[in-house]
Amino acid sequence: MGSARQAALLNEGGNFVVTLVIDCHGHYTTVPEAHNKWREAQKSAFKAGQATPPYPAISDDEIRESIEKNQLRLIRERGADMTIFSPRASTMEHHVGDQATSEAWSRACNDLIARVVGLFPETFVGVCQLPQNPNSDLTATVKELRRCVEQLGFIGCNLNPDPGGGHFAHPPLTDPYWFPIYETMVELDVPAMIHVSGSCNPGMHATGAFYIAADTIAFMQLIEGDLFARFPKLRFIIPHGGGAVPYHWGRYRGLADMLKKPELGTHLMNNVFFDTCVYHQPGVDLLARVIETKNILFGSEMVGAVRGIDPTTGHYFDDTKRYIDALPITPEQRHAIFEGNARRVFPRLDAKLRARGL
Repeated sequence: MGSARQAALLNEGGNFVVTLVIDCHGHYTTVPEAHNKWREAQKSAFKAGQATPPYPAISDDEIRESIEKNQLRLIRERGADMTIFSPRASTMEHHVGDQATSEAWSRACNDLIARVVGLFPETFVGVCQLPQNPNSDLTATVKELRRCVEQLGFIGCNLNPDPGGGHFAHPPLTDPYWFPIYETMVELDVPAMIHVSGSCNPGMHATGAFYIAADTIAFMQLIEGDLFARFPKLRFIIPHGGGAVPYHWGRYRGLADMLKKPELGTHLMNNVFFDTCVYHQPGVDLLARVIETKNILFGSEMVGAVRGIDPTTGHYFDDTKRYIDALPITPEQRHAIFEGNARRVFPRLDAKLRARGL
């Protein structure tokens, strides 16, 4: 493994805690161009009422080049070991075309992730995109989740709470509409990252507004319901640091009280987790102060929404490991954020690592 695996943290008792650094939030944003061109051809064919052209041949060398020059290089440079890897979120585009379009696109994207994992099995593990056309039920969604977990060895999924693309017309996450996918997630023992896609609302920028709004809305929907009483083993990761939730933690605690719900620690926080895709030190500091360590998973979303260098630090905004390293926490807490929590939230990941003696 990389340098992070070889490093040991000295805890307060004088013992060493060896940790992996597992990034729970990575997207394949650097796919070979043939994949993107096929997607554009698929969309054009749908609009014209024509058959979609065959998916192109993409060589292993093309995939290796797209990964080695980008994600793999940065993983090594930044001291991580493994990335939980899924298709590019902004191009899931569930609102484009019909359900058949979404099914074919999801399958192509997931198969490409499986090829990355096959070429770099020590560094990447797969999480799937789901077909979720807003005018369809979840039959195909469940089918693709099963295929990806049972046949491709994936360990989770990305679930879009607003597949309409920024208008929030879908039922809340606590509605029975969603129960078929929840039942399958529980059966397969896989979590979902609650992650929207591109915005087709001109008043809602995708990564700056839609993503953060959807994260926050999802949390409030969960407060209003009693979903985990029905599905006590269901697990969600709300990305981007939980949206605005940690910053307004007092508001949500107060709203839960006003709504006659249990306190958040028992109502939600045995089942809901936040990642560390927060791109400045004060934001991560706040996350770690407000949210219990057991609910925080290391994530960077690299290479993703924010790719530049922060002029105030000289480091990349999405180099989030630096922020965790700088937290005033114990080695045990750091181990939990970097490795332990990911293995607990993703049991199939834990099984894969144990099979490798890790």
